[in-house]
Amino acid sequence: MQIKPGQVVGVILAGGLARRMGGGDKSMLKLGGRRILDYVIESAQNQLQTVIINANGDPQRFAEFNLPVQADIVPDFAGPLAGVVSAMAWVKQNQPSITHIITVAADTPFFPADYVTRMLELMQLKGRRLACASYQGRTQPVFGLWPVDLFDDLYKALVEDDIRKVDRFTAPYGVADVAFDELTHNPFFNVNKPEDIAIGEQQLAQQR
Repeated sequence: MQIKPGQVVGVILAGGLARRMGGGDKSMLKLGGRRILDYVIESAQNQLQTVIINANGDPQRFAEFNLPVQADIVPDFAGPLAGVVSAMAWVKQNQPSITHIITVAADTPFFPADYVTRMLELMQLKGRRLACASYQGRTQPVFGLWPVDLFDDLYKALVEDDIRKVDRFTAPYGVADVAFDELTHNPFFNVNKPEDIAIGEQQLAQQR
């Protein structure tokens, strides 16, 4: 059965602690006069029918975006995998016919406009259960395509086995590497440190 973008829920992972930025939501920082999250949501909604945000703390800070906000269902800020399993829980409760979720980071304003279609195509072409994006040999574990039926396995891995690294969990299931190497600039550039804002401004100017 061919999976189409309409059968996938997009998940913006915004659950990080932003320690290197002094705390707070990195995705709310401005780039080219807009918040980073504005770019991320716009790109995600151009590619998907349903998009949700995974974030902890007061969900009202995202109210103006009019998107569902799902907090982690496992404790202690367990990293991206906590966001993935929490999004799966949201899908199982709210859209049980959906078979897959696809994740993006909340602080990556330039992720590819064909991200969803390429991830789906390569995963199915290679006959794998999951897909993960990469750029010039560097895996991007936060950018993944996940079957919702891995929920029980992932929940157990987090809660009982204390697994935190994405690739440690995904390796046994078979992962399609989806490379975006042809792009001139790193499409998975993310804002981690204050000085990254200047780099992002430069990249934005070159893309216009």
